[in-house]
Amino acid sequence: MNIYVGNLNYKVRDEDLKEIFEEYGEVTLAKVLQDKQTGKSKGFGFVEMSNDEEAKRAVTELHEAELMGRKMVVNEARPMEKKNFSGGGNNNYRK
Repeated sequence: MNIYVGNLNYKVRDEDLKEIFEEYGEVTLAKVLQDKQTGKSKGFGFVEMSNDEEAKRAVTELHEAELMGRKMVVNEARPMEKKNFSGGGNNNYRK
């Protein structure tokens, strides 16, 4: 199961997330997203757990739990929505 973890303190790193979620079961991936230009945390990340039952327990128990002074938002991650880049704008060109 893929888990979204938001409202993270900007000091939280991948290892911190992994350590917290490993208390509930096997973590296959823990990643805090970073801004590509600055390298600073975006304040959210994702955790993947191999066992759905353990993952659901982690979501339930860690949602709104405090980590480094902030209450985490923990939910099952939703699939990324496709964005339609059809151009928009005004294409009324006249010759």
